[in-house]
Amino acid sequence: MIPAFVEAGAPELIRVTAPSEATIEGQWQGHALQFFPAKTATGERPHSGGVWYALAGVDVESPLGPSTLKITVHAHNTSREIASTIAIHPAHYRTSSITVEPKFVEPGPEDKKRIEAAAKAKEKAFAESADHPLWSGNFVAPVNAQPTDSFGTRRMFNGKLASIHKGTDFRAHSGTPVLAGNSGIVILAQPLYFEGNCVMIDHGLGLTSISMHLSRIDVRPGEPVKKGQLLGLSGATGRVTGPHLHWAIRWQGGYLDPAKLLKLNLNNLR
Repeated sequence: MIPAFVEAGAPELIRVTAPSEATIEGQWQGHALQFFPAKTATGERPHSGGVWYALAGVDVESPLGPSTLKITVHAHNTSREIASTIAIHPAHYRTSSITVEPKFVEPGPEDKKRIEAAAKAKEKAFAESADHPLWSGNFVAPVNAQPTDSFGTRRMFNGKLASIHKGTDFRAHSGTPVLAGNSGIVILAQPLYFEGNCVMIDHGLGLTSISMHLSRIDVRPGEPVKKGQLLGLSGATGRVTGPHLHWAIRWQGGYLDPAKLLKLNLNNLR
């Protein structure tokens, strides 16, 4: 498990040694793990044996304490079971209070229709993901701007609505270029009620990056993108207090700390 100390909200690499022809299955926290073989120095799969990885994570709201990781390796007509207890530790997040337009706390009938439409669009976008990694190497920051420690913050909106901030905010002025954190396929590129102008990228195996509050969108659904490619410009659309970029990382329905993903060494895996 990389990193070995597992916190709520953290992305994790799970490493298994197995033959190249093996089939590997895994379960952790109710999620199916999808393993892929690491490439050799020449970029090819090993012929006899090697290292397999799964990129997983712990949702920011996951229960704390012990969890069970189960892995089964099928190879040469035999099966090998691996079970391990993984302790999930708390991450210490702040509490804050912010003020937004009243419609984002107490939406009217027309706004509720827009919220419902946005929910359906997100559900459709999240319904499928590539069955292999689309990303390559380390993730990079989506803007050349200062990030904040806003992930996981418990927020009160107008003193009434409590929520957990499930992304990292970057201090980006309106018009700042927003780039793809890694390669993938655009699965959503449209205005949403709370998120404003939003772009979602499928990176494969249930991993998605989400850029919110854009002033302009420059990509379309179904379009493949490369790491560092322009997605649009930052702005102040949706539920915001001012211009910034909200960047979220989602894995199989859970939200991970983007700052921790940026520190995770994924080079030489794909």
